[in-house]
Amino acid sequence: MSDRIFAVVVLLFAALMAWAGTQIQESFIQDPLGPKAFPLLISGLMAVSGLVMFFKPDAEPHWPGLFKVLELMVTAAVLVIYAYALPVAGFVASTAVTTSFLSWRLGATWRQALMGGVLISLGIYVVFQHALSINLAKGPWGF
Repeated sequence: MSDRIFAVVVLLFAALMAWAGTQIQESFIQDPLGPKAFPLLISGLMAVSGLVMFFKPDAEPHWPGLFKVLELMVTAAVLVIYAYALPVAGFVASTAVTTSFLSWRLGATWRQALMGGVLISLGIYVVFQHALSINLAKGPWGF
């Protein structure tokens, strides 16, 4: 029964995301797919997943404990803070902190997570800024 309840929640979010995706204003200069493609694709995948859960629920679902739910909520909060921090702190700093946190939560030691976060954010910055000529958010340090 709990799988079906969760499936309905997923389907509602998929419908909301699809509706929000259709509300995106398109400019006359854009790529062939346009900005609506990604949210519509994700909402479609969510809807398929919700339908599968609804029509083929797990006989004995195993739900995570309270600690795991809190851990997921903190991770979601970190990603929301990351979105707000990008224009203020810049891409490199905010991505380094966020990637370090996510790496640590995935099992890295703090030292590995910090080194990985810095190297990943610098690597992505170099590829996007210099190889692809795509501007990323600049922080107070100019990168």
